[in-house]
Amino acid sequence: MLKKILFALVLLIVIVGAIVMTKLDQFTAMGEAAKKQQPPPVTVTASTIEQTDWEQTLPATATVTSVQGVRLSVETTGRITRINFESGDRVKAGTVLIELDRSSELAQLASAQAAADLARSSLARAQKLSRQKLASQDVLDNAVAQVKETEAQILNVQAALAKKTIRAPFSGRLGFRQVNLGEVVHSGEEIVALQILDPVYVDFSLPQQNLKRISAGLPVRATVDAFTDQIFTGQVMTIDSDIDPKTRSLRVRARVDNPAEQLRPGMFARVNVVLPHQRQVLPVPQTAIAYASFGDSVFVIDEQKDETSGETQQVLRQQFVQLGQKRGDFVEITDGLEAGEQVVTSGVFKLRSGSKVVIDNTLAPKAELQPQPSDS
Repeated sequence: MLKKILFALVLLIVIVGAIVMTKLDQFTAMGEAAKKQQPPPVTVTASTIEQTDWEQTLPATATVTSVQGVRLSVETTGRITRINFESGDRVKAGTVLIELDRSSELAQLASAQAAADLARSSLARAQKLSRQKLASQDVLDNAVAQVKETEAQILNVQAALAKKTIRAPFSGRLGFRQVNLGEVVHSGEEIVALQILDPVYVDFSLPQQNLKRISAGLPVRATVDAFTDQIFTGQVMTIDSDIDPKTRSLRVRARVDNPAEQLRPGMFARVNVVLPHQRQVLPVPQTAIAYASFGDSVFVIDEQKDETSGETQQVLRQQFVQLGQKRGDFVEITDGLEAGEQVVTSGVFKLRSGSKVVIDNTLAPKAELQPQPSDS
């Protein structure tokens, strides 16, 4: 009985050993096959890095102000008898905007002119009698003084009449009308705002360390949210004589052309002061950068020869880089790359170093220095 049990155990061990050896051979064959198999190359978009010149600019946020603006008001109390404008009108210098009731001043003017005429007649008679030695010098002097006094009264009434007529002090664009016909207005009460809108000033501030880089006459480009597809050009007009002690910034004023009057005082704007010297850079599309907390990197495409097939293949190499200034869709590489190298420009989050790739730029996104999205 014991022999039968031993024989059965030996037979079982042989069978299990045979099965284990078979499976080991299968696993070994599968491992060898896996080593020989390689994943298919990944299709990527790529571009060659080229050295280029970037203009240097000083960016800032700004506020649009009028070259000349005033809120017109009356100098004297009176009732409005005529309004010669509508809100938003463009007017020329000297245009009559509003007239107040002048009946009282006109009556005073007539009285003053009559008094002046009488004084002149009295002066003429006194001069005639003086030549005939029939009037004293005191009579003549009094007559001359009376003429001057009445003429001064005329000038005084004419000045009061002039204050009853409000004229545009310069050519420009009117704002909202603040008064109505027949209304009684008082001294200092606002009538309407008048602004010169072409050109306009753009005021902004720059850090004080830029004082040596900026000067009057430098070109300026401005953009506003209301007209995202348009760039307004001008030049630096004035640099303030002092530094703001609170922000340690330098106040700058630029004059910008505004022929269509699209820029309005109070608007928020973004400006770039164009410096006279350009700088050589190595730009890459921002989509080529793999951002990470441990360092930013790009995937460089190297050509390697396959030892088995002898064919030249394109293989990825992850390269850590130092980034500089961003402009539009590009970012400057200050360290880590050289001109002439090829980098992957899209889909870098799914790549790894050592992967084989195939370049297909058919659907590659176009990177621009000044992108203008149509639906922004």
